[in-house]
Amino acid sequence: MNALVRPFRSRLAAWKRPAAILSLSFAFTTLAAQAQSLGYEGPTGVFVTPLAYTSSSPANGMGKPSVSYHFLNGGPLIGDFSTVSVTEGFAKRFEVGYTSEVHAGGSYGATSALWNSGIDIVHGKAVLLPENSFGSKWIPSVAVGGIYRFNDQIGSHINDLAASLLDTNPLEQKTANGDVYVVASKTITQISKKVPVLLTAGLRGTNASLWGLGGNAPGFEGKVFGSAAFVVTGPGKSTIILASEVSEQPQHILSATAGAHTALFDIPTSEVYAVRIVPLPRYKLNLDAGVLHAGGWIGNSTTEALMGGNLNLNMRARLAFGVSYGF
Repeated sequence: MNALVRPFRSRLAAWKRPAAILSLSFAFTTLAAQAQSLGYEGPTGVFVTPLAYTSSSPANGMGKPSVSYHFLNGGPLIGDFSTVSVTEGFAKRFEVGYTSEVHAGGSYGATSALWNSGIDIVHGKAVLLPENSFGSKWIPSVAVGGIYRFNDQIGSHINDLAASLLDTNPLEQKTANGDVYVVASKTITQISKKVPVLLTAGLRGTNASLWGLGGNAPGFEGKVFGSAAFVVTGPGKSTIILASEVSEQPQHILSATAGAHTALFDIPTSEVYAVRIVPLPRYKLNLDAGVLHAGGWIGNSTTEALMGGNLNLNMRARLAFGVSYGF
């Protein structure tokens, strides 16, 4: 009997290391599929914040495109938004993309009409430092990127409303804005290989209020953002990623009126709580669902004097959905 058991034990021991390697490779395959997920505005990311990763591509050429659709229920004041995005990676370090954002108006008359405008968005990103460089498992991926929004009328609509409240002739508020950012992301498996953790932190310069949905900010400002995600095994071969992200916003919306620049509202930091499902690791398919907290009652002394009180933006606990696929 021992003569039969010993070879079996020897074979079992020989398989332990390959099995561990296979398990770890599966985790990284899942994270690679997750990295194909596009955010609301198009860059590879979570819902509203970018990651320091790019859409999949070979080392010396163009990759196949990643596409996505996102829906945001903005509430009765602002209305609903849908985005359709396509992003292309190349040389394992770069990505560029285009997003079309379409708006369905709210039900609050003239106020909701502020957002009756679509937005065109282009973006790009470059990885400066790949993850685990210099042979260190603690080196994050570091990337820089930019987002440019144009062809909308949100800024001019907001300016017209402010002009009517102030009873002055408005100056033309720009209908374009953008972000530039630097971001670092790290997938940590050193603590637990069974539950990898993905951490991201970044700094952006922006002149957009609420990613352009609130028009333009009074100036170009530096704001921080970040996210944390936990990767757990789901039913079958699926993977479930639980994430939370925060994005600091410019505090005010610009109203460019004749002879003065009036700061409207006080915009809070935005928060998103999300879940991402990767049904099968061999397919670069991601299904997202999230809850956005972008603002409840907002206002300041200016809006109180003009409107007799604050404005209920009604953008707390707003549901958002998304689906991304990498070819």
